[in-house]
Amino acid sequence: MGISAVISVSRRCDIPRFAFDWFLEKLDAGFVEVKNPFNSSQFRRISMLPGEAKVFAFWTRDPSRILHNAENLRQRGLGFYVMTTLTAYPGLLESNTPAAEDVIKTMKELSKKTSPDRVIWRYDPVFLSNITDFGFHRSNFANLAAALNGCVNRVIVSVYDRYAKAEKRLLRLESEGALKSLDYSAEQMRELLSEMAAIAGKEGMEIQSCAEDPEDCGIRPGACIDSEYIKKQFGLEIRRKDPGQKRPGCLCGESADIGSYGHCPAGCVYCFASL
Repeated sequence: MGISAVISVSRRCDIPRFAFDWFLEKLDAGFVEVKNPFNSSQFRRISMLPGEAKVFAFWTRDPSRILHNAENLRQRGLGFYVMTTLTAYPGLLESNTPAAEDVIKTMKELSKKTSPDRVIWRYDPVFLSNITDFGFHRSNFANLAAALNGCVNRVIVSVYDRYAKAEKRLLRLESEGALKSLDYSAEQMRELLSEMAAIAGKEGMEIQSCAEDPEDCGIRPGACIDSEYIKKQFGLEIRRKDPGQKRPGCLCGESADIGSYGHCPAGCVYCFASL
């Protein structure tokens, strides 16, 4: 059985939102079998036992099930932190996401129940289009940051990557005349990210990037599975670089991801994980 001290739940699909009962069942079973994303006939059995799986890194757009089960997780002896993606984009881009005000309320409640250090905000990705242009991001990010002031200490940002499945969805919308992607220069993006960094600082948040190395804009290249953060928060030392993460710029420490691609029904057209 494979053992990883950190379990990622999950980069590949929103398990906390759509499959939390399944996750709890796997905790009760003490293990989960994970399909190799590059070879569907291969499976890896991952231990979910508390003495072996020590920290759970949740990725979600809706942390409400985690909020309602926080005491359950603590009683099981599990450490955890929650990375919540909150972008509040127009419905054309995010057709099946919770209302921003509901997510903000849940994040605040979860922060009170755990800690502002355990609730991390992801503004991911920064996607530029005719309906999410530079002005949109300036005001949208500022409004969300102000609403989250005091309940999160860290925000993670990234710029849209051109994944093939997402590009097909976006091109279809463009062919229908519903959307137009924006071209931009590196200088324009640096200027926007610099403004976002200033906004985050004003609201008392540390800002870092995900799989990016933005130059001269006040944003630290960071990791979502952050070995330094995990050591500080949970007293756990992990391998600083996960050999399984191949994306250029990814600085994540070692973890076992228990999700599978192609099963997320959230419907975010720019996302590699959407159906």
